[in-house]
Amino acid sequence: MAICAWSLEELMRLKAEARGFALRSQQPLHSLLAGRHASRLRGRGLQFAELRDYHPGDDVRRIDWKASVRRGRTQLRVFEEERDRPMLLLVDQRRNMFFGSKRCTKAACAAEAAALAAWKGSAGGDRVGGLILGVDGLTRLRPRNGRSGCLPLLGALEQAGRALEAQPDQDPSLSLNDALENMLHSVTHDSLIVVITDLEDADERSGELFLQLQAHNDLIVSAVYDPLGGSLQGSFGMQAYQEGEYLDIPPGDAFAQSFQHCFVDEVGNWMNWFRGLRVPLLPLSTEFPVSEQFRELLGASAS
Repeated sequence: MAICAWSLEELMRLKAEARGFALRSQQPLHSLLAGRHASRLRGRGLQFAELRDYHPGDDVRRIDWKASVRRGRTQLRVFEEERDRPMLLLVDQRRNMFFGSKRCTKAACAAEAAALAAWKGSAGGDRVGGLILGVDGLTRLRPRNGRSGCLPLLGALEQAGRALEAQPDQDPSLSLNDALENMLHSVTHDSLIVVITDLEDADERSGELFLQLQAHNDLIVSAVYDPLGGSLQGSFGMQAYQEGEYLDIPPGDAFAQSFQHCFVDEVGNWMNWFRGLRVPLLPLSTEFPVSEQFRELLGASAS
């Protein structure tokens, strides 16, 4: 039976698995759904630290000519890498995520991915926070450093998963676009934004919002899917429910083939869409541990 939700203790234990991948890599990110299209994340920016006298060998492009005229000697602008940037996670925990034919549901997979990203960001000095889109609406978490940022997020993920498990048929009060607009209004710039969803209700407006978020931030979209969508092969095929009866649909049935073709077409649409947006797209399957998928998709160059 697929795991529906992770406990807080299990999400905390994922800290040990947050290694072997980098969310701010200088290498191209290659998405399996987006072909070999590469998109580079900006990484941490540089912030001004001080002015000092120019020394032979310094980079002349960093000379501040106005300050040099004021002080009567050549001045150099010194920059340092930003140490404290927000990582904002948008995690989908609505009814559309309550499905899983393998290891876990899409909701549990999304929570697992969010926990790994949070631990990785926290270890790198990022402030971790974001939004959880659940059956009861949005839960907002202000970005904080270290465990004080990770633990509230993990606790909220556990609660959202349990709420979904308790009422899986409840219609969501908010759409993905509602959450993206909320994120857009709350974020400033130079943040790392990670959106984890199955993209079920994404549309053209979603594309506009993704572009606006990407304009001044790093943006990664993790598209969660279940392998049943790509293949209905199995010992019993697929079951349909009609008028109180379960009906077996064997592998190879015309309905099963049509279902698979629709899934492949949908994947192709997402491939083209995100390729056009130049947004890194990371496919996450419910079948395998997310840590393994992160290491495969984001490279094992970072420990």
